[in-house]
Amino acid sequence: MHVRTRWPWISLLLGAVVALNPIGLDFLQSAFLSGEQLSRNIAQPIVLSALAILVLVGIIEWLVRFVVFKRRARGVTS
Repeated sequence: MHVRTRWPWISLLLGAVVALNPIGLDFLQSAFLSGEQLSRNIAQPIVLSALAILVLVGIIEWLVRFVVFKRRARGVTS
């Protein structure tokens, strides 16, 4: 039994891998918790851009899953 879901779990897993590795955690700390203003000014746009890209990928994955789910529910028509 295969359970199909429209939840973008691949994008969420990719985002977790990117954010929770040592380099990702260092960037997050530099972007939001650093005491040095220059470090925050450099890291914040990078982190926010990466977050925006991951959100966009998640939305695209959700749309693709939605379309595939609808087509499979409708069945094959000729």
